[in-house]
Amino acid sequence: MVLAEHADERDPHKARMPKSPAKALEPEPAPAQPASGKGEPSMAPRPARIRISGFLNFLGALVMLAALAGAAGLIYANARFEESGPLARPVKLQIKPGMGVSAIAQLLKKNGVIENIYIFRGGAILHRASGKLKAGEYAFEPGISMRAAMEKMAAGQSVLHKITIPEGLTTQQILERIKDNPVLTGEMPEDPGEGKLLPETYSFTRGLDRKAFVESMAQAQARLLDRLWPKRQANLPFKTREEAIILASIVEKETGQVSERPHIAGVFINRLNKGMRLQSDPTIIYGLVGGKGSLGRPIRYSELFVKTAYNTYMIDGLPPSPIANPGEAAIRAVLQPLATKDLYFVADGTGGHAFAATLKDHNANVAKWRKLVRAKRAAQKPAVVIKTRPLGLPAPTDNAKDKP
Repeated sequence: MVLAEHADERDPHKARMPKSPAKALEPEPAPAQPASGKGEPSMAPRPARIRISGFLNFLGALVMLAALAGAAGLIYANARFEESGPLARPVKLQIKPGMGVSAIAQLLKKNGVIENIYIFRGGAILHRASGKLKAGEYAFEPGISMRAAMEKMAAGQSVLHKITIPEGLTTQQILERIKDNPVLTGEMPEDPGEGKLLPETYSFTRGLDRKAFVESMAQAQARLLDRLWPKRQANLPFKTREEAIILASIVEKETGQVSERPHIAGVFINRLNKGMRLQSDPTIIYGLVGGKGSLGRPIRYSELFVKTAYNTYMIDGLPPSPIANPGEAAIRAVLQPLATKDLYFVADGTGGHAFAATLKDHNANVAKWRKLVRAKRAAQKPAVVIKTRPLGLPAPTDNAKDKP
């Protein structure tokens, strides 16, 4: 026993020798830990490493499943965003200023344009259009997709309304039409003056301010004159744009035929150059009723003698202001009148006029016109209202410069 206790422990054979009872009861030393890849002993026992690895694999699987589910959801939502919508009948909706994408989506859903508010909102955000949807009135067609509806509002393709202002209306008559238009909004502006507005067909969006609309008409005339005035003929008997508009308003009221306007303008230019009075019936009417625009009946012979600032049977030259708002054709006509020697014209009974350079020829045209009038009156029971005074008849005053 003594020899075994003192055996050399470095001898493997001796190490296997049985130990004494006391030595056998002593605890064994812990085995050395294996070295890690960095030369340091690993601190985690093997079972813990297995649990961490399994948890990470589980998380990775969850992330992958979530990604696949998200991708599938996006594909589904995009398909819904692109496909035809539920709208069965055309509808017009007003997108008010300040409405965000959520409020717009709710309005579209309420009116049957879209089915899913969240897909519309998500699509608008994905396409970076959520902050670009413009206010206005929009027309949505049956079956319109969410994307098409979004793009329509993002592009501001709102409904355009139209109002036609005929040539030859007075400013008072134009303002009445603007006031009565239900699509325009706001208070009426002050009267801008006679002959300041350009008659035209105008397109505008719902809610346009009435003052802004009238201003746009005035600006349209100013731009037109900017283009036409530099191209005017030389040696015209007027010097300013305002005078050109005055004469154009008279030409406008004398004929409804566009092709005749340069010829009629040429007659008035010739008369002004010769110092002859214009003798235009529309100037008599304006002198009597002003901006109302119409007598509602033929001119009476006695009214030819009523001296007003506008009665060109009684005054020389141009009246003090336009008698209506002329259109582009009439303005072009006075700036580029037809080169002619004619000094007279009279209605020919067909909507046009017969022109003459001499009083003799003019009187022959007047006789033809009167014969035609009598024939029409004989063929009809009610009296036919036809333009009364042929241009160039003796003026009802002794100082008429073209009195025969």
